[in-house]
Amino acid sequence: QVQLVESGGGLVQPGGSLRLSCVASGSIFRIAVMGWYRQAPGKQRELAATITSNGRTNYADSMKGRFTISRDNAKNTVFLQMNSLKPEDTAVYYCNLRTLGNDAWGQGTQVTVSL
Repeated sequence: QVQLVESGGGLVQPGGSLRLSCVASGSIFRIAVMGWYRQAPGKQRELAATITSNGRTNYADSMKGRFTISRDNAKNTVFLQMNSLKPEDTAVYYCNLRTLGNDAWGQGTQVTVSL
């Protein structure tokens, strides 16, 4: 069973930056589509960004130009670099691993953007 562990969340001022990391167990990471999703209080979980096994990326419109997803297959790790953060980016951010036979989620990491 795949396990995902996120880290890197915290409190940051508007305009600041954070880098989230997610480490996956097992050997299927390199073939998986990895994604970051977020869920704000009272709202549904939404896509932030995804990256395929060969590095093709996709972003939600509200995050294009501010967020960058990347992966290090040698370290089974996916990253989300978040710049120019806004209060509306406040949410729990979840890491997702997806293959034909797997759909795994991490426990989430809180990101709070506030003065």
